[in-house]
Amino acid sequence: MPREIITLQVGQCGNQIGSEFWKKLCAEHGINNDGILQDFASTSINDRKDVFFYQADDERYIPRACLFDLEPRVINQIQNSEIKSLFNPENIFVSKDGGGAGNNWGSGYHQGESVLEDILDMIDREAGYSDSLEGFTLAHSIAGGTGSGMGSFILEALNDRYPKKLIQTYSVFPNQSESDVVVHPYNSVLALKRLTLNADAVVVLDNTALNRIATEQLRIDNLKIDQTNTLVATVMAASTATLRYPGYMNNDLMGLLASLIPVPQCHFLMAGYTPLTLDATESSNASIVRKTTVLDVMRRLLQPKNLMVSPHAREKDQERSRYISILNIIQGDVDPSQLHQSLMRIRERKLASFIEWGPASIQVALSRSSPYVKSSHRVSGLMLANHTSIRHLFNRTLSQFDKMYKKKALVHNYQGYPLFHRIDDKGNEVFDPEEFEDAREVVGAVSSEYAACEQADFIEPLRSADGLSNSMGKMDLGTGLV
Repeated sequence: MPREIITLQVGQCGNQIGSEFWKKLCAEHGINNDGILQDFASTSINDRKDVFFYQADDERYIPRACLFDLEPRVINQIQNSEIKSLFNPENIFVSKDGGGAGNNWGSGYHQGESVLEDILDMIDREAGYSDSLEGFTLAHSIAGGTGSGMGSFILEALNDRYPKKLIQTYSVFPNQSESDVVVHPYNSVLALKRLTLNADAVVVLDNTALNRIATEQLRIDNLKIDQTNTLVATVMAASTATLRYPGYMNNDLMGLLASLIPVPQCHFLMAGYTPLTLDATESSNASIVRKTTVLDVMRRLLQPKNLMVSPHAREKDQERSRYISILNIIQGDVDPSQLHQSLMRIRERKLASFIEWGPASIQVALSRSSPYVKSSHRVSGLMLANHTSIRHLFNRTLSQFDKMYKKKALVHNYQGYPLFHRIDDKGNEVFDPEEFEDAREVVGAVSSEYAACEQADFIEPLRSADGLSNSMGKMDLGTGLV
């Protein structure tokens, strides 16, 4: 029986990458843009379409997806695109006033709170179509207003409504040097608090790194947002490959994530993919990798230039950084004996530095490729890694937050929303700093926990205690995911 997963797309970014994700899944399972299984798609193929799709009364395949936005532009684009007939119209929510959140986390959160019943009604109905719901994936960005603020509220609502279901997110971080949202440090820190407390796993996708990969590796001169979204959708599709084409291991979300996250609070994952390609019509250098082997793919996945996160680390800090865990999902024509040889070569060459208190090994999951999508490469691979250098991305965000908050710059933009004001002794409405300061403390604690993971004696205090008394998040160290 498949363990179903419901995908929630929130805000402009979430809906854009979500639509690209569904295009990929439809192509890989032989489903056309109207949700109809195409004639060439054999029902004898052992795939699990039901994890992400359900069949309607007319036998069309409908994505298990809910689309949320506070302004109609992107939703309208989807409803007028080639996949306009794919989604369930009842699962699309657009705010009635259509004014958006104005790149303000407080506005997005408050508007989400005001339509709580509508949101839960959509999610509950979708959950009712599932026989054995395993969890949710959330696609959003953390810099703006809707994906960040409304996404945060939905995370809290999910955790309260479905406390035993897994929540994984694909969270797009802002370009640190070119963001067009002035208050993105505030929005990011406020969203990161909810990602820490309410998500089981967060796949971090850094716009700074995505732009670098597109320009330096794919050699795209005039980068379009659709091309960046395609890179993110590639990671999303590859990370679900073992769920949709199951093997002996890692064939459900729990199995995929449990070994990657030994410490509950440290559940922020980096992603790398190789070889990256785009449609040949979009780039004359759509792929610069001409030959692929298992060893070459696994070696490339460990190269920082292929990671979709820029570590923002000083060189001496980078030397101290360690892998906590690695999972490689390898697709294509692969002999299992080649995997063993490749892992031995990587260990001999010491290409990956692991923490001293855990197993120094790379986990590998073999996954079949779709028979309906032709690849120009014999082998491809996705890496999901828990790496301590992610803390430098948090520290960079906190540094930007501190510079603004020290001067209370633009905090008046948030004061109009309930979380950010209080009534003083004279009956006046004044700014309440508690939410900002609490969020800053939570994110700082995550960064400190990752720094502590680099120490050889990290596990010693845990052995003398019953567990992590101050842990954050939903995962339990002893039993894995709960």
